[in-house]
Amino acid sequence: MDHDELHAGLYEIRVQGVLDDRWSAWFDGLRVSSDQAGHTTIAGPVPDQAALHGLLAKVRDLGLPLLSVRRMDPGH
Repeated sequence: MDHDELHAGLYEIRVQGVLDDRWSAWFDGLRVSSDQAGHTTIAGPVPDQAALHGLLAKVRDLGLPLLSVRRMDPGH
């Protein structure tokens, strides 16, 4: 197992602001959903740390405040 495989997994990125599911393609096919509080969750499988940093750069480029990044247990 190489270093990148150790960091592959399911991630949940939460941001301040509302994006609808049409943004899924921009975020490499991850699920994009918003709640009533005006927060958006971007979630799904991320193959490695480089891909995760790429997703975070996209959040930055949109000017959305980052609330949290969480690696999820695959059982959830």
